[in-house]
Amino acid sequence: MYCYYIGKRTTRIPTMQRILIIEDESPMAEALSFSLEKEGYAVEIAADGKAGIEAFEQRGADLVLLDLMLPGVDGLEVCRRIRSSSAVPIIMLTARDTDIDEVVGLEMGADDYVTKPFNTRKLMARIKAALRRSPGAVQKPAEKLVLDRLAMDRDRHEVFLDGQPVHLTPIEYRILETLMVAGGNAVTREKLLEAAWQGEFFGSYKTLDVHVRRLRRKIEDDPANPSYITTVRGVGYRLGG
Repeated sequence: MYCYYIGKRTTRIPTMQRILIIEDESPMAEALSFSLEKEGYAVEIAADGKAGIEAFEQRGADLVLLDLMLPGVDGLEVCRRIRSSSAVPIIMLTARDTDIDEVVGLEMGADDYVTKPFNTRKLMARIKAALRRSPGAVQKPAEKLVLDRLAMDRDRHEVFLDGQPVHLTPIEYRILETLMVAGGNAVTREKLLEAAWQGEFFGSYKTLDVHVRRLRRKIEDDPANPSYITTVRGVGYRLGG
């Protein structure tokens, strides 16, 4: 937010949320931009992967709409590059509709996945939901959770392993938070979906499992044999062996 000082009073005027569209199909990009601007968002369009990366690095964004099939640097690489430095929500757009495409996109760090052609109203709902889930949208109570070498500061929205920061996406953070709050008790997939997507989930259990797999790679010594996040068959997950 920007702060404007008028005499001794301070008036806080919220900035418009910025959405970066990385899409090489100009008619679709322009149509999305028009719809988003009507909803009150500031919009920037990049026509290829290289331009998208440069736009994000120079001006940032509150959310990225990212086409999978881009000329030059493809959408998966763009997603990987953005995710390496930011937890900004990424919604991937693609004309392909196969399980492997979805899984690969989520593995690279996308938060959501929409197949073309899509319903614009439903896409807008997903965008609003993703922005509500983004860091800073909801204030957590001041509290620290610790399990062995793993620590979570809920007030600062930070996670540490052996004292070193672990960079999580908002969805990964909420999955881990839900498991840590459960204190070793099993948490059903339904409850994890509800907590991680805050009641606005549009996918399947497979999507949750992909995010758990990514989370394990960040906090486990051996992700194939996890000691922190263990699977409870037929139920969901729990924290601890």
